[in-house]
Amino acid sequence: MSSVLGFLRRNWQAYSPPEPPKNTNPIKFGILAKSHPDVEIHAVAARQKDKAEAYAKKHNIPHAFDSYQAILDDPSIDAVYIPLVASLHYEWAIKAIAKGKHVLLEKPATVNAAEAEMLFRSPLLRQPNAPVLLEAMHFRFQPSWQYFLSLVDHENIQTVDSVAELPSYIIPKGNAQLEYNLGGGTMLHLGTYPMYALRQIMGDEPKECVTCRIRSNPPPVDLSDESTEVRFRFHGGRIGNAVINARASVTTLPTFNISVCHKEIKLEDMTLPKGQTKWTRRKLSISNFLISSFWHRIDIVDEYTIRDETNEKDLKKWTVKQSKKVYTFKDANVDQPSEPFWSSFRHQLEQFVNRVRGKQRSGLWVDQEDSIAQARMIDMAYEKSGLPLRPTSKFRLEISMGNLLG
Repeated sequence: MSSVLGFLRRNWQAYSPPEPPKNTNPIKFGILAKSHPDVEIHAVAARQKDKAEAYAKKHNIPHAFDSYQAILDDPSIDAVYIPLVASLHYEWAIKAIAKGKHVLLEKPATVNAAEAEMLFRSPLLRQPNAPVLLEAMHFRFQPSWQYFLSLVDHENIQTVDSVAELPSYIIPKGNAQLEYNLGGGTMLHLGTYPMYALRQIMGDEPKECVTCRIRSNPPPVDLSDESTEVRFRFHGGRIGNAVINARASVTTLPTFNISVCHKEIKLEDMTLPKGQTKWTRRKLSISNFLISSFWHRIDIVDEYTIRDETNEKDLKKWTVKQSKKVYTFKDANVDQPSEPFWSSFRHQLEQFVNRVRGKQRSGLWVDQEDSIAQARMIDMAYEKSGLPLRPTSKFRLEISMGNLLG
């Protein structure tokens, strides 16, 4: 009963979080600011003024603009969240940075690795006191994910399997995520999560994309994939698999699961008789890794074997199983602020604000080279699949000394 009550309380507060008193000089930001005392919702922009005004009214946002540029031209705005179609991410992120705005950029940060290199290696980001730029890989910031990673022995991994599935009605026909020219495609959107998870768990970049089997969307959007099965090879022969499906049956629940199988390794045990050895293999899984604040479960299975060294016969086998739920950093024995009702987005916002304010860094971050490496991994998969890479933005910002000197 207590776990049911905890589930209800946690998700009610996540939906309607308590609003702390705002600090005297908060960062003026967007809708994610509701439960953070150091951030204030200030403005929203849309190409149609009536849509911007309706959104602002619904969410009690004081200002509504009818152009994205108006947001960037407002000197009172410190930071912007960019959730536009992926093909516009590069253009508006670089424009915002040139205006001195901190940027929280919806994933995928860019549509391909060439764009990622242009954005994340821009001279604008190398200047003193450059704005903060973060790709919003929100699940990376969850206590549950950090705890799960702490259980992994990177070098002794054998295989990792990641699954991300959505029922077909989540991304309906006509959605921009299906349009090739707008940076559409399941691997680039839904697929970026399980592929990023593979990189994090392996602690390494893939050496090659071994196979990539896709099912394209029907014409006229057949240059974008609706489902994918992709396999990567990592250093030491470790294998990472991802199953991505944005067209699962309507009865399928959103599914975000990962399982890790380690190699069997030998343990030192001085209590064993001569000629006997002790071995172990760890298997891990996490259910609902993407939105684990709603609910999740981490399973740890350690298999042990006593083996005769002369004939390699198994003399004894046993298994130790544990399950864990980690809703706060305190649950993971980590000294970081968090509340049970904080979503992955709220945990992400905490770290973003800390960077903007120049506070002590926690180590939880998606750095610039990380985002570039992620884009390269997705490019590898598209190239293996036979589909073309999403087209690179033609926008180029003329960077003057004025831009660099502020």
